[in-house]
Amino acid sequence: MPRPSAAQYCLGSFTVVATTVALLAVSGASGVLEVAVLVGFALALGTGVTVLSLSVSTRSAAVADGSGASPAAAGHEYARQR
Repeated sequence: MPRPSAAQYCLGSFTVVATTVALLAVSGASGVLEVAVLVGFALALGTGVTVLSLSVSTRSAAVADGSGASPAAAGHEYARQR
């Protein structure tokens, strides 16, 4: 799996911060445990956004190549041809 780019890290980080602020504002959580649960949820959501943006960019690269397959699959096809 390729590494996330700087833009994908920024998108995930922004998602974490924005979700945390929104959830804290809406819920009115005041206890440490409540805040920790909300922050954990926001962190999981930000990680999910980063992974999904990574998979979308990988698919976009494969479609742009015209291969329609993932780059790893294209490498295996090349290895079989030799």
